[in-house]
Amino acid sequence: MRDALLEQTMEPDMELKARLAELARVKSTAPPVVSVYLNTRWEDEHQRDRVRLFLKNELRRARQGAGPPCAEPDLEWIEAQGEALVSQERLQGARGVAMFACGTAGLREVLHVRVPFENAFVVAEAPHLAPLTEALEEAPPSLVVFVDGESARLVPLTAEGAGEEIRLESDVPGHHRRGGWAQLAQSRYQRHIQDHRGRHFEAAAQSLIALADGNGVERIVVAGEPRNITALRQHLPPRILDRVAGTVSAARREATAAIVGRAAELLAHLEKAAVGAAVDAALTEAAKGGRAVAGVRPTLEAVSRGAVRRLYLLKGFREQGRACAGCGALGRGAGAVCSGCGGPAADVELGAACVDRVIAAGGGADMVEPHEALARAGGVAALLRYPL
Repeated sequence: MRDALLEQTMEPDMELKARLAELARVKSTAPPVVSVYLNTRWEDEHQRDRVRLFLKNELRRARQGAGPPCAEPDLEWIEAQGEALVSQERLQGARGVAMFACGTAGLREVLHVRVPFENAFVVAEAPHLAPLTEALEEAPPSLVVFVDGESARLVPLTAEGAGEEIRLESDVPGHHRRGGWAQLAQSRYQRHIQDHRGRHFEAAAQSLIALADGNGVERIVVAGEPRNITALRQHLPPRILDRVAGTVSAARREATAAIVGRAAELLAHLEKAAVGAAVDAALTEAAKGGRAVAGVRPTLEAVSRGAVRRLYLLKGFREQGRACAGCGALGRGAGAVCSGCGGPAADVELGAACVDRVIAAGGGADMVEPHEALARAGGVAALLRYPL
């Protein structure tokens, strides 16, 4: 917990995943933490009105005592931040915004991401982190690269959105038509142009490599005409090519925002497919008795022991359980006593509790789209740091 009250918006260069791990360690008993998620992908005025009405209704319910008692200063802060967002006084480019408030825990935080959230208002003893965790896993640090024969545009794409665009312009001589007796000179001139174009793609590749290596880029999308994409790829080393997730068509006249939007859609599609494949691999490993488990009880044991490297949780998974205040064990079913050590236990929602524990321990978590095999296994599985 923080000693001083924090009220800030995360700057683009701050590590959201590091902040997520810090939030996972926040606990407050009285008053509780208020967590709010808003879809701020404004398509029209009606969308803003829907978000404004959602927030108004949830704040009224909180003030009327529909759930755990909230501190009025926390609700007032949420209300003010929400109004600033809806009126577009701040964070105009964000598609999803998360807010956390708890005065006794020293918490006043606004985080924004490039993917929309489902509107949610949660009051609990700890921040509700599953939506933020999902958003960060869906948006790894990426780089969008547009290239043609004379120029290139490189745009970092973080969880918070597009970064500053880097433009490269090459001094490639223009192509002038010549005919008749000058055919030989024209042929030599064309070879000269191709030499320049080769240097252009080499320079663009070196800029791409430096940006990717220096910023922890995990995914690269290359945009442009197929021949230009091929020319750029020829100058990239294998370690960079391994990070090229895919390509999208693009023309020089197109706005960068349109190209980035197309690339972001491709990345989201590929990320969901990758998560599905990772779940299949984890279930196979669990069936072999290796470094993975599947099912609620085995996963709860692994989480309780801090053994989970990556958690896979089916979207919509909800199960009430208990957490021991002494040994920290998570268990199924209600009860005021820990079945392991006999100490006092508190009621928790097991899905959220598992996500918080894994993130706080430095692991990762994926919220999985409908997946039949994972559903048959109970909706939860995990890769382990070591065999249990």
